[in-house]
Amino acid sequence: MKGSLDEHFKTALKRLIVEACDLADRIDIHEIDDGAPLFGRSSKLGLDSIDALQISIAVQQEYGIAITDSKEMRRVMTSINSFADYIKPE
Repeated sequence: MKGSLDEHFKTALKRLIVEACDLADRIDIHEIDDGAPLFGRSSKLGLDSIDALQISIAVQQEYGIAITDSKEMRRVMTSINSFADYIKPE
């Protein structure tokens, strides 16, 4: 099943992001909209490039997927849905 269609997977991904970026005291995973931007001014999370690095390390440890190219990382980490589809394409 494609990542964006798997609610349990997206919840696990949100939890991974919140834990990797130490956001548990600022936001509940259920407040993260699947289609909303993860980075930038309109993001509820307020993530930055250091957070992106922490997330990529956590994803590599959890799922064995390395994202080393910064342009690819920006494209992949646009939203929970896009990120979930990258990690779990089918």
